[in-house]
This record gives sequence, structure tokens and C-alpha cells, in this order.
Amino acid sequence: MITIPIINESDYPLPKFETILSSGMDLRAFIKTPITLGTLERTIIKTGIKIELPPGFEGQIRPRSGLAYKHGITVLNSPGTIDSDYRGDISVIIINLSKKDYTISPGDRIAQIVISSYEKVNWELKNELSDSSRGDKGFGSTGDQ
Repeated sequence: MITIPIINESDYPLPKFETILSSGMDLRAFIKTPITLGTLERTIIKTGIKIELPPGFEGQIRPRSGLAYKHGITVLNSPGTIDSDYRGDISVIIINLSKKDYTISPGDRIAQIVISSYEKVNWELKNELSDSSRGDKGFGSTGDQ
């Protein structure tokens, strides 16, 4: 477990794991008044949360499965990436993919954040790559669609 400095400018509790084995923590809409999105409309919603991730870590902003399934509401650039040198408000690009208007109210859970480690890479330029059983087969080549 790591400790991450956080600023909460919202009126809502800090993001937290809802179950003991959860990997994501819900982010809430830090807005003054409700926002209604029509079909295919998108907006940026602030969360009031700022974090200081250590080097080698990122925040991944992901949709909430219930909003996606029940209402067609998702995160447009999913997963969004919060880099470790970013110190501003964690904002979420929300889009309505349904055929009905959807209203986001202050404090609604709009997305989730997952904190993940990553590796820096050095590219090694080659003329060929080693063989594998899959080779260059992609897009549906590993099983039934």
C-alpha cells in the first residue's frame, strides 16, 4: 500500500474502496447545479480532488459499470490518464451514449479511479521480432467473437 497526498476541495468524502477487494475508488461530481446531457452530448465534470502521485504511478479514470449499463453514460477517453506530475483538479469527460437525456447531480458518483504502477521503457530498434504462436494475428484471432 502507498500513501498519496490529496487535496479535497469538494463537499464530499475522499474516494475510497467500497469493498475489501475493490481496485477502483468512485469519483463524485463537484458541481453547483445539475447538468443534463442529451444524446451524444459530452461535458467535463470536475471532482474537486487533486493528488500527488509518486513517480512510477498513474491514475486511471474509468467508467462506472452501472452507469454504462443502466444509462449509457461513460468516460469518453477511457481510461483517462492522470500523470504523476499533474497537480490540477481530476476532471472527467462524460458522454451520454443513450437515447435519453441524463442528469448528473452534485455529488453523483460519475467515474472511478484506479492507481497503477507502470514501467518506463527503452526501445530497442530491430529488423525482426522473435516468433510466437500467435504471430501477427489480431482482432478476434484468439477465440470466438
